[in-house]
Amino acid sequence: MNKNEIFERRIKALKEMEDNAVNKQHLKGKLTARERLDVLFDEGTFFEFDAFVSPSQSPMSSRQSNFGDGVVVGRGLVQGKSVFAYAQDFTVLGGSLGYSHGMKIAKVQEMALKLGAPIVGLMDSGGARIQEGVKSLSAYATIFNNNVRSSGIVPQISVILGPAAGGAVYSPALTDFIFMTKNTSYMFVTGPDVVKEVLNEDIDKDGLGGGDVHANKSGVAHFVSDDEEHTILLVRKLLSYIPSNNFESLPVSNQISYYKSRQQYLNKIIPDDPNRPYDMKEIIKILVDKDSFFEVHEGYAQNILVGFARLNGKTIGIVANQPKVMAGTLDINASIKGARFVRFCDAFNIPLLILEDVPGFLPGIEQEHNGIIRNGAKLLYAFCEATVPKITVITRKAYGGAYIVMSSKNTGGDFNFAWPSAEIAVMGPAGAIKIVHKHELANAENKAEMEKMLTEKYKAEIANPYKAEEIGLIDEVINPEKTREVLITSFEILSNKQYSKPERKHGSIPL
Repeated sequence: MNKNEIFERRIKALKEMEDNAVNKQHLKGKLTARERLDVLFDEGTFFEFDAFVSPSQSPMSSRQSNFGDGVVVGRGLVQGKSVFAYAQDFTVLGGSLGYSHGMKIAKVQEMALKLGAPIVGLMDSGGARIQEGVKSLSAYATIFNNNVRSSGIVPQISVILGPAAGGAVYSPALTDFIFMTKNTSYMFVTGPDVVKEVLNEDIDKDGLGGGDVHANKSGVAHFVSDDEEHTILLVRKLLSYIPSNNFESLPVSNQISYYKSRQQYLNKIIPDDPNRPYDMKEIIKILVDKDSFFEVHEGYAQNILVGFARLNGKTIGIVANQPKVMAGTLDINASIKGARFVRFCDAFNIPLLILEDVPGFLPGIEQEHNGIIRNGAKLLYAFCEATVPKITVITRKAYGGAYIVMSSKNTGGDFNFAWPSAEIAVMGPAGAIKIVHKHELANAENKAEMEKMLTEKYKAEIANPYKAEEIGLIDEVINPEKTREVLITSFEILSNKQYSKPERKHGSIPL
């Protein structure tokens, strides 16, 4: 057999495998590995390598060709930017990870790190290949080590498009963002059968670790979509906001438009009643470029909002309290969600805008016993550690320790602004006067009238943004309708912000 015949036979075998994959995957409502890569990359730009690598140990039961060992790897362009990717093929040996399979993934990880490009993993795998024993586990270990080596240097994105069970879940957990699909993807350390055997609890795969579970309850997944195509298109959208590596400049859009006619609405968006909620998303959408807010972790810990946006064409990260949910209080989940996002933005030099309306940390036995002190400190640590430009705008409440945590002046906030409606104090007026004026209230003839008078006095003399401005803890009390202009100018001033790294290996974040 000559070289051309060998080459043609390999190509033919590869085509037969793809045709077989199409039939199997489409019946499940799923795309094949190569179809997924076609959606991810700009048309005609994907360059595959190691297509004919075979398993290091061929399964005895397999009668079909196993070229590629169940994973497609290569490089392509996403909106013209270089991106590396691997896509597991469930139709080849169940997408199981054997040694050759794992080394292909490790190779593309190392290329992405060396060349400063994002890496996207499209995962659809039955887990470690049992027939290869410890060899498959060693391959997983190499992948995990590469995840950690690449962290903070190149963006790492995991897209779960089928099963991810056991040790297979830890590579996604080490990456920056996890995408899932509803009904066809799931993640868990131990499956429903083990849960039934050990705990005698009945649950199916979707209920245990489906997309909705991880997007809304566990917080493992950052994004979830109805189908694979929309999920992968969301990955393309995310990549348009972030740089390719930690040294590259941020993407800039030349198509700038914003809601100019709605800026004046900001003057009246804060309710007169301080206990009445409003939607912080509405403020965000008015301030940033039109339709540019890309929310992250939308279904999880909704009392805090995080996401990317463009301001005057430039990428920024946004962290904002949401008064509409739990009055915007900080709890354990919100603290962890916010801290992780802040650390990502800092690693990739994405400036931060903090919109603050926080009455405090969520009180209660459950929060205390589950470690609100330790977990709340994660958000505090993240903001203190971050060296990117940080601008805080206090829209209404900024009370106590929560005020400090949300990037206050003395934790390293570069600019801190407040709207006239802001209340900055150790605690809210109602609680404060009951402590400070306990005896006067106890002896008052008209307690309600006395409370009202003392509350107004507290607001005027203590919980007042102008008082904070006078002592330099607020840079300026600004007119809400001018906020966008102020932010654009402030970020421009901070665009050349310099910092020096402390001489230490690394800090000890309260994990």
